[in-house]
Order: sequence, then structure tokens, then C-alpha cells
Amino acid sequence: MIIGFDAKRANANFTGLGNYSRFMVDTMATYGDEHKYRMYIPKQCKNASYDSLLKHKNVSSILPRSSVMKRFRALWRTFFIKRGLLQDGVQLYHGLSNELPVGIHRTGIRSVVTIHDLIFLRYPQYYHRLDRIIYNRKFNYACRKADRIVAVSECTKRDIVKFYGISPEKIDVVYQGCDPVFARPVSKKEKDRVRAAYGLPERFILSVGTIEERKNLLLAVKAVEKLDDVHLVAIGKSTDYAKKVQDYVEAHGLENRVHIIHNLKFGDLPILYHLASLFVYPSRFEGFGIPIVEALSAGVPVIASTGSCLEEAGGEHSIYVDPDDVEGMANAMKKVLADEHLRREMIEKGKEYVVRFDPKTLADEMNAVYLKCFDDKTFTEDRFVQTSSNKQAYFFTDCTASRDAQGHWGDYTVGAAAIS
Repeated sequence: MIIGFDAKRANANFTGLGNYSRFMVDTMATYGDEHKYRMYIPKQCKNASYDSLLKHKNVSSILPRSSVMKRFRALWRTFFIKRGLLQDGVQLYHGLSNELPVGIHRTGIRSVVTIHDLIFLRYPQYYHRLDRIIYNRKFNYACRKADRIVAVSECTKRDIVKFYGISPEKIDVVYQGCDPVFARPVSKKEKDRVRAAYGLPERFILSVGTIEERKNLLLAVKAVEKLDDVHLVAIGKSTDYAKKVQDYVEAHGLENRVHIIHNLKFGDLPILYHLASLFVYPSRFEGFGIPIVEALSAGVPVIASTGSCLEEAGGEHSIYVDPDDVEGMANAMKKVLADEHLRREMIEKGKEYVVRFDPKTLADEMNAVYLKCFDDKTFTEDRFVQTSSNKQAYFFTDCTASRDAQGHWGDYTVGAAAIS
């Protein structure tokens, strides 16, 4: 089968949606390697991580073809990409970042959209009014027109049902995994290099994520203030909220204990996790919380906030604190840092928990979602197999659509093959 991906974020974004998009393309190309994958991008950005996806022989990158569409890239991605999808023989299109092309449901091409979160509806105060209007229209349209919806957490699934009135039967939860590099052992030489490069203390608590108000870094800073000789290292993009955090740090004499790094090299991030004694993620609300999975994969115990989906990312052996409870966060930090037996137990149980985010398992689950797009009527029972993870997964080898005399696209004829 030929599968098209909306890969704008995979090419243009270096965090969040970009990481998800690249992870999903890489995972599907690796474990669904009998398919062909087309990554559609409105323009080419310099991005080595995106370029590395092209190492897969079944993956290609496609730009607007005409000079007019190259000038009006946003229109191409939203409205006119459909012609190219049909010319390329795409049979299923996956919007990896909350959007689908307008009218794709009328082409005969089946569609899946991944919805990451509806935070702009839950916490509108964090977004400009115009942005909220645009996001709402795009997300709502995609949810209503897609054949299937992928939610990155049960929390996001509940929000889709609540805010858009979508039937839960149309929504599948497929979690995001993280790059396997976070779980790999790190040499002492590499640890020493990174520690020296960023001037890191011997022992510290780590926090990773865009430094914005919703991420609530000040909770961690205020908690560290209550502890003796405890350092906090925060990694994230500089924002207006980052200045607010820095002002608090300076006003309370914490410059020597709170270290904020804005321009960390991605290759150094896994090493930083391995250097940390504890990871904190005090965000008020997330769609999933991939830094928690990264931390657990690296063998770092986690403290996160209650109130959204973070328990899904961290499992029952991580610790959760109200996002406004400074005293509770400080006590949790102190408890984990002081009790080595507890810390080691959290590390062990955390590594056991993140096995569920294994890329092969997630690829099987996503393939099962793709199958549902083609409706049970077109399939017979001999078109599915048991995979190694004991889940039913379906892999298509041939899929064609036909048009009637009026030019309308009709039903798909689909063939499927088992893999072992």
C-alpha cells in the first residue's frame, strides 16, 4: 500500500510535533516495510533528522510540483495537495499533526488524523484568540472528516469526545514512543564531556520542555528553593515566561542552583538524562508527555503533575503532585533523593513500564488503525495475522480505487498479506 504523511512538522519542527512525526514515519517504515511511504512537505528545511528518514528505501519526500503551488505553499497543503496524492497513487493519508486537507474525504483516499491535545480549549488563556479560532476549525474539521482518529492518550480521547462530540468508537489510542537512543548506555567519557560543556553540577534534578507558563517550571524552582544544596537543570526554548523564571531565580539568590540551558544539542540530551538523579515534569496539562518516557527509558525516576495524562506516560511507580503544591513537590523531591532504595525501585519499575511504548508494538497498533479505515465489508477473515506482540495487525499489499462514469471515486479493492 502507498501511505502519504503530512510531514510539514517532521521537516520544519525540532521538538514536539516534529519529534512525533519523525518517530512515526521511522517506526512505520521499519516495521511496515512492505508499504511505500510518501512524506509531503510544503518546503524543504535544513533538518538532518528528517533527512535520515530517507535512508529507508520505502520512504520518499515530495514537494509541491508546480511553480504556482511552490509560491502558495499553505494553500497547497490545505487544498490542492489532493491532486498530487491521487497522481502518486496514495491510498491512505495520515495527518500527523492535527490536520487534514480540505475535501480529502471526497477523493476516495482514506484518512487518519492524529490529535495530540485540545489544550487551546481547556486552557484558552494560554493562546491568542485568533490562534484558538484557527486551531478549533482545523481540528474539528479533521476529526469529523477522517475515517479514523488517533489520540496520543486516553486523556486526549476523552477531550475529543467532550469538546467535539465524536463517537469514542471512531477514536483509537496509540501512544508515542521515544528514540531508542535514550535507553542506550552512556560512557563515562561522554558524561564527563557533557558535564564540562554545560558546567553541570555533580548531582542535579532535570526538567525538559519548552519554558512556557503551562509547563509550570516555577513550581520546580520554588520547590528546589526549599531544599538544601539541591540543583535544578532546566532545558527548553527561551520565552517570555523563561524571563519570568530567571527573574525569580535572581530575586531569590538561586543563580548557583538553578541552571537554565536554551540551546542544548539534541545529541547531548540523552546523555543529560543519564547524568540526572531525578526528573521533574510539573506541567499543568499535556497531550501525552514524551519527556517522561525519555526519562524512564534512560533510567531516571520521575515526579510529574496530576491533572492531565501524565500518569499514562509515567505509570503507577512514578510520583504525582498537584501543579500548585510547592510544598508537595519539595517533599517528593527530598524523599526520592534521600531514599536510594526507593529511587532504584522507581528506576526498575519505570524501565518495565516503558516497554509498552516499544516501536514495534506501536507500529502494530497503527497498522490496525489503518485497517479500520477500509471498512469490514471489504475484508475477509483470512486477511489478518497474529503479530509477535499477540495483537491483530493488518498489512496491505494491494489497494486500488475506481471511478464511475461520472468521475466519482468508488469503493476500494483491497488486498492484504500476512507478515510474521
